[in-house]
Amino acid sequence: MRGVIVTADDFGLHERVNQAVAQAHREGVLTCASLMVGASAAYEAVKIARELPGLCVGLHLVLTDGVASLPQFSIPDLVDARGSFEGSMFENGVRFFFLQGVRRQLANEIHAQFKAFAATGLELDHVNVHKHFHLHPTVLALILEIGPQFGMRAMRLPREMRGSLVLRPWVALMKKRLDDAGIAYNDWVAGIAATGRMDEAALLALLAKAPDGVLEIYCHPATKGAPLTPSMRDYRHADELAALCSPRVARAIESTGAMHGGFADVFGHARTPEPAT
Repeated sequence: MRGVIVTADDFGLHERVNQAVAQAHREGVLTCASLMVGASAAYEAVKIARELPGLCVGLHLVLTDGVASLPQFSIPDLVDARGSFEGSMFENGVRFFFLQGVRRQLANEIHAQFKAFAATGLELDHVNVHKHFHLHPTVLALILEIGPQFGMRAMRLPREMRGSLVLRPWVALMKKRLDDAGIAYNDWVAGIAATGRMDEAALLALLAKAPDGVLEIYCHPATKGAPLTPSMRDYRHADELAALCSPRVARAIESTGAMHGGFADVFGHARTPEPAT
């Protein structure tokens, strides 16, 4: 293996997520967190990130199942009156592809989220998208157009070792477009099939058979409490936090001999891109 990147998604979603990220980085194997810039606890997440200079932070773009950064009047075809994204991913994917006006609003929202991240002053380690919506060719094209303006140099490739046959053509297309754009990406990802269930046993099993290349393991840790969202009602957040702090997992990662860090560490690109205005 060449590299192991361990990421917590949904940083900023809730105070319990933020607490888990801090704990898993200080006491465990967590090297990265992906920030939801428009989430309710994003301000606290940024404060925590500033106190943890070793934590690599990226942008977790939210374009479904969440709240937008722009007000409703700016993107009326994307959100409801409360500013939450509405419609299914399939329905919205069709609209993104065929409707120019909707696509223009989508571009504005993506730009706004990149700009909000830049305003934090944090270095942009990587970019990924909630629910892997960047597999959609229109969403990916807009990110590849807008992201480099804000120092984007790496993205998550959602290519799981035993991934869905349905997704393989889209993953292959994304890989080619990232190559063409000169954007770094992981070779493999773990966390899709077992989302919300990345406990110690799951991490040890995948590390024991991890393929060559760069592996990104992503999780959804949080301290104990009620479900964070309706779509996460079955997630075992506390088990994932325990796994990230497990000495057995730490030893398993060390035994691979791979670089263990963020995208910037593994791919060796500069840590201080100039933010766009």
